[in-house]
Amino acid sequence: MNILIRADSSSTIGTGHIMRDLVLAKQFENSKIIFAVQDLAGNINYKITEAGYNLEILKSANIGELEALVKEKNIDMLVIDHYDIDFEFEKRLKQQNPALKIFVLDDTYEKHHCDILLNHNIYAKKSKYKELVPSSCEVRCGSKQTLLRDEFHKEKAKAIPKTKSKNIKIFIAMGGADTQNLNPKILKILKNFEHVKAVVVTTSANKNLEDLKEYAKEKKWIKLYINSEKIAKLMRKSDFGIITPSVSANEAYFMKLPFIAIKTADNQNYMHKFLKKNGFGVMGRFSKKKLNSMVKEMIKK
Repeated sequence: MNILIRADSSSTIGTGHIMRDLVLAKQFENSKIIFAVQDLAGNINYKITEAGYNLEILKSANIGELEALVKEKNIDMLVIDHYDIDFEFEKRLKQQNPALKIFVLDDTYEKHHCDILLNHNIYAKKSKYKELVPSSCEVRCGSKQTLLRDEFHKEKAKAIPKTKSKNIKIFIAMGGADTQNLNPKILKILKNFEHVKAVVVTTSANKNLEDLKEYAKEKKWIKLYINSEKIAKLMRKSDFGIITPSVSANEAYFMKLPFIAIKTADNQNYMHKFLKKNGFGVMGRFSKKKLNSMVKEMIKK
């Protein structure tokens, strides 16, 4: 089977789409897989080639260019993981290519014209898609469908009860791009707490990376990890996390890592509501005062 995965990453989009698509791609071991991406500022397209997949660089997000690629590469299934590709776009692709199977990843209960729909988030409910997709569509939802890298399964198997230590290790992940530049703001709050060790994960897609490096410089209580391949291990060795209600929440939930989640984008609304309803510490937006109070509570536990 020839599979084309359409997704993007950048300093504004973030890195989550590409990272989860790389996990999904492993489910199609005997297929020829091609990624169709744009060359946007702060992208992580190198991750695709590192994983051994073919890469096609698109000049635009235009439907015509994608259609031409589908025909040129004789694509059997198109995987769409892109917020700017909507129902009408998908419908046109299907009309122009009736034999093409369309597999869509969705996070926000949008209407789709597809054959398979995956919402891999822990909050996702299949019933919500009843009126949003064709009746013939196969809908995959919830925590059993969560796309997790192999490292998470391996590290969870190693999990042992933590021994009491005066040091509190806090895992911080504000998304690969940290679009609101919250990492330094969080660290400035944590510096006022005794015995705190901060583990900060980010990527080269973070446009404020140099400022973050400068802030962390010569501060022994801060460890900065850029483009880390050991996220699961870092989570396992931490006492709690400060994360966004996004892919990181799926991962922390799986690893049973207690966390505070700070919403940074509208596409995190459903995860934010789910976490709040289920008793997790959440913030609708960043607040110094509220985060300070929530960290105090987490340290007491």
